[in-house]
Amino acid sequence: MIEYGQDTCEISFRIAREDDIESLFDIEQKSFSVPWPKEAFYQDIISNRFALYLIMECNRKVAGYCGVWLVMDEAHITNIAVLPEFRGRKLGEALLRKMMSLAQEAGTKTMTLEVRVSNIPARSLYKKLGFQEGGIRKNYYTDNNEDAIVMWVKI
Repeated sequence: MIEYGQDTCEISFRIAREDDIESLFDIEQKSFSVPWPKEAFYQDIISNRFALYLIMECNRKVAGYCGVWLVMDEAHITNIAVLPEFRGRKLGEALLRKMMSLAQEAGTKTMTLEVRVSNIPARSLYKKLGFQEGGIRKNYYTDNNEDAIVMWVKI
């Protein structure tokens, strides 16, 4: 249970299924200036044996998701997003902590991700959870050619 002001949020997690793709795509569109196409979610959830998507629900409503590719002993976060109306409640932190735990249970030793240089809230969260900056991907984001910072953590 997470409390936020007068609101409370009973959070739960589950692995995404094919019938969650519409919800994932909705969150994606509301969260990113260049959202992944719906087909990418179908490909990952249905066909990619390395992909794992975690759904977070707040009071039984899909509030966020985190996707990861588990390859050998590394987990690579593809995307993590929380619907705008659920932000500011530490739900992103809860979601990432849960994914880190699942990745560790799956036998991974490190987790990596890319984050926009300008995304200070996300970078702060990742640092709080032990991620370190490891490099720069120049012009990584296609909407504005912004650089990405590569971050990693041992789990």
